[in-house]
Amino acid sequence: MRQNFICFMEKTGFYTPDEHKMLRVLYKKLRRLTEELLSSKEWQELKLFCSEHLNETILVRDIFGLNPVIKVMQNACILSEEIVLNRASLLALLLQELVEHANLPIEKVEKVHGKEVVTIIQGIIRIHQLYQKNPSIESDNFRKLLLTFAEDMRVIFIMLADRLNVMRQIKDCENNDARLQVSNEAAYLYAPLAHKLGLYKIKSELEDLSLKYTEKEVYYHIKDKLNETKSSRDRYIEAFIAPVEAKLKEEGLHFYIKGRTKSIHSIYQKMKKQKCPFEGVYDLFAIRIIIDTDIKKEKQACWQAYSIVTDMYQPNPKRLRDWLSVPKSNGYESLHITVMGPENKWVEVQIRTERMDEVAEKGLAAHWRYKGVKVESGLDDWLSSVREALENSENGLDVMDQLKIDQYENEVFVFTPKGDLFKLTKGSTVLDFAFHIHTNVGSKCVGGRINGKNVTIRQRLNSGDTVEILTSNSQTPKTGWLDIAATSRAKTKIRQALKEISSRQAEFGKETFERKLKNRKLDYDEPVMMHLIKKMGFKEVNPFYQAIADEQLDINEVVERYVAQLKYETDPLQRAAEEGPVRSADTFNLRPDEELQSRQNFNSDVLVIDRGLKGIDFTLAKCCNPIYGDDVFGFVTSGGGIKVHRCDCPNAPQLRERFGYRIVKARWAGKNAGSQYEIRLRVVGHDDIGIVNNITSIISKEQHLMLRGISIDSYDGLFSGTLTVMVDDTSKLEQLIKKIRTVKGVKQVSRC
Repeated sequence: MRQNFICFMEKTGFYTPDEHKMLRVLYKKLRRLTEELLSSKEWQELKLFCSEHLNETILVRDIFGLNPVIKVMQNACILSEEIVLNRASLLALLLQELVEHANLPIEKVEKVHGKEVVTIIQGIIRIHQLYQKNPSIESDNFRKLLLTFAEDMRVIFIMLADRLNVMRQIKDCENNDARLQVSNEAAYLYAPLAHKLGLYKIKSELEDLSLKYTEKEVYYHIKDKLNETKSSRDRYIEAFIAPVEAKLKEEGLHFYIKGRTKSIHSIYQKMKKQKCPFEGVYDLFAIRIIIDTDIKKEKQACWQAYSIVTDMYQPNPKRLRDWLSVPKSNGYESLHITVMGPENKWVEVQIRTERMDEVAEKGLAAHWRYKGVKVESGLDDWLSSVREALENSENGLDVMDQLKIDQYENEVFVFTPKGDLFKLTKGSTVLDFAFHIHTNVGSKCVGGRINGKNVTIRQRLNSGDTVEILTSNSQTPKTGWLDIAATSRAKTKIRQALKEISSRQAEFGKETFERKLKNRKLDYDEPVMMHLIKKMGFKEVNPFYQAIADEQLDINEVVERYVAQLKYETDPLQRAAEEGPVRSADTFNLRPDEELQSRQNFNSDVLVIDRGLKGIDFTLAKCCNPIYGDDVFGFVTSGGGIKVHRCDCPNAPQLRERFGYRIVKARWAGKNAGSQYEIRLRVVGHDDIGIVNNITSIISKEQHLMLRGISIDSYDGLFSGTLTVMVDDTSKLEQLIKKIRTVKGVKQVSRC
């Protein structure tokens, strides 16, 4: 059967003479390696699949000119010999090419070999499709996406075997660009994965081969240096080992000792890190003592060997690494010590058992963080579970059936049409992706294309999707988008966009309102406007003006209400009429005490204003806040008291016109020591950084001035503020106004 199968594979003219020989050797080797995994019946089924679906037309060499059949056989040998996986992995590897390129029905494979084999094949095909998108391999997101696509960890092992085989075969390849690309992939992606999975030998070989192809001169320089020093290094190792070996035998330990030379890549990294030549790297090798003992006596035997070595050679206590008492979180166990050997050279000695060595060199839970590989908690926990499963199972390979890669199950990785890779949270939509790219793209998003098919902004994304965003200049964010977006980033951007739209609408509404006032020759009074806004039930300014812009409020009605509010706040009579009933002149009867007070007032030519004045009830009007130095007059109130107004008070014309008989002349008696008066200043200017601080700083520096209150409102690059200040007289007030006008950015200062 074996011979017939070989003849069938060779009957095409696709093979070179060397490939004929290689195929026979590989077939024999693979049959020997898989003797316990694949039965003769399964090999017969493989032959039938090949005879039905494999022909010369589908045999295509890759970019390096490698024969696909021979490549698969080589991968299978690596998988069986250096990684050691199970039957399903080997069958999937051998059948994957037929399924992907020779139209072998996947249903047929499942019927003959089971669902497990099909799952692995599908994982390999998905990864091949992923590579067709030409992603950036150096991206950390691509590594995560690779693991997500693989689903089953055995797919990653197969990919590692394939990449190791390719790196071994391309030394004579003429396509240097392709070789550099594959070498970079090996260094950035597959070598770290091999390290994390405990495949230390594969990791080292991938790194060395990558260095060989990318930095050829450096590689051969270090290699030549190692070869030059090999004989002296071997003699030194022999001189170091000999007495240790004799003493260990004397103590009855079963063991073997080997020297491990650093890989060329490791030496190069150390040369770069220490910025030294090859001769400056002293720890080129380590001695490893591997003890054969029962699992229950492992620690005892290792510490016994430790005692023997440290008795013979002086140890460096600072360099002791005890991963025997407390193993690493990934399962790595060993004793590392550094001792002073012959010729006063420091030598690293590693002490472990055969089981520990197997775990460290080939096991799934190898020291993936060893020597500074970046920690990743999710993968760490997953690998720990793998280690425990393998150690606690009689047949650890069978446990692989239940192991799935799910550490990135809460993430999705999608491509742009140009091949850029992005990571989002699971459940993300096209809208999330649009805002992830750029806020402007998200704000104008009307839909998208996923893998060439048109979809809505609600469409959820899956890992590996190629997503193209469709935009329109007429599109604007909607409130309903907050329910579509799944990521906090998109929701935040949508809220910001909605706020900006609201601000623009409010600005338009305010401009419309002010234009209406201007047409009616009315001034815009901000305090009056704020009172009206609150009176109409709005807590903030923007929603009020937005309601005007959206025509939810009749602007003409708002103007009329503004006029009424303005009249109410500036006309005392109007206010009195609204606040309570007013007696008519016909029914008014002056009380005797009122008559007496009135006569006293009117018989005087001038009311003298003095804080110490007795017998006359007078107050300073709140509408104009007169201070010492102002031209003033008195107004007799209905209660008999007198209110003192400034002559330029806004209410003065109406009071003189309607109540001239109540007007009395007034003057200031003199300035009282320590007397201060409350005034209000209205300041308008550019909303520059620090302008308010500069104004308040001027007031604080002035003697006999006190700032009682400040109210600031900023809008559209301007600010309007009302300052309440205690001053002595008008001269001090004028000085203050002049100084405030000198502040940069201040456009107008006026007394309220």
